[in-house]
Amino acid sequence: MRRDRVTVGLLLRLGILLSAVCFCMRVYLETRWQGAPSFPALGHPIQTDQGLDKEVRTKHAFAEDKNFRRSHVETLRKNSSARGRGGGGDGEDLLTQCCPLPHLPRKQAPRWHIDLQPWASESRALEDEAKRFLSYITTLQVPCDSLAIKEDAADLSSGDWAVCLDPKHSLIHRIQNKHCRVYSFGLGVDNKSLERFLSGSGCEVHCFDPSLEQLHMQKAKMWFHRLSLHWRDPNPSVVHKHQHPNTKKLATIFNNFGHRNVDVLKADMESAEWKILENLVLEGILDSVGQLLLELHLHWAGFEVGGDDPSVVRFWFSLLKELERADFHLFHVHSDSAKPHLFLQKNILNASSSYTLSWVNTRWKTIKDTR
Repeated sequence: MRRDRVTVGLLLRLGILLSAVCFCMRVYLETRWQGAPSFPALGHPIQTDQGLDKEVRTKHAFAEDKNFRRSHVETLRKNSSARGRGGGGDGEDLLTQCCPLPHLPRKQAPRWHIDLQPWASESRALEDEAKRFLSYITTLQVPCDSLAIKEDAADLSSGDWAVCLDPKHSLIHRIQNKHCRVYSFGLGVDNKSLERFLSGSGCEVHCFDPSLEQLHMQKAKMWFHRLSLHWRDPNPSVVHKHQHPNTKKLATIFNNFGHRNVDVLKADMESAEWKILENLVLEGILDSVGQLLLELHLHWAGFEVGGDDPSVVRFWFSLLKELERADFHLFHVHSDSAKPHLFLQKNILNASSSYTLSWVNTRWKTIKDTR
């Protein structure tokens, strides 16, 4: 009996001790949590004091840069009669001269992949895919009675690069109102005759060539930039040989140059056009382009385009259908007879390895000028 009483007493003491320990731990943890930062709701980033300081510094830096550019542009306008806009200066000064203040990027609903079209046939044969694709790129979708083609083309219907000046589309009206802007991407082998015509007509023409020696320069009333179009921006963690990386996405170029749209986008990207076109579709940049002039290279799949040959052609066709869904319609096509007749390294339907296509954004006439 006495032994049972001792056991009960020990258990009672042990329970009291455990209760005291639990109470102390609870007080300690509650005191510690009171000093901890509160966690935001799911999906919202944590913003510490350091992050707030960084955000404030970023806003101040952007405001200072904006004020600097505004005052610099005003100074250039006041002194333009004395020294002209084509004067010297480093690349950054020339960029400020040719381009207005930057606009914040517009928010677009993100897309992660394009919508692939159904197979041309149940057999998924390369010839069926090629036949559908070639028929699509050689069939005009809208007529254009007034074509402007490179100066040295003897026959206006046989030139390669062409823009449409029909009054039903807005380009001719924007040229007349001096609101026309042109982007031309490629290498220096092109004679730039179409660009010279548009510049002489009053368009603001920017030519992009990564092989240029100077960062920015003005020549023959056109701006030249040591820059090229890409489907992704340079990795900031990779050290580049040059201070200014010479490849950027179109959305980044728009933002850096302070532009919101371009009336004519001409691009000969030497087999990078497919991934660049995919980037324009996924980032919703197509609604900022009035006319798209693009040279397609069909002798191989193109940079970073994978899959077997039928899948490659299906991807190409799906990209062009995305253009049509964005209200771009084909008005001019040219195939270079001097180029080899190779289609994915094969002779299929006697197709050329190179086609130059021109599309017009039929909704462009409803878009207001947002320079």
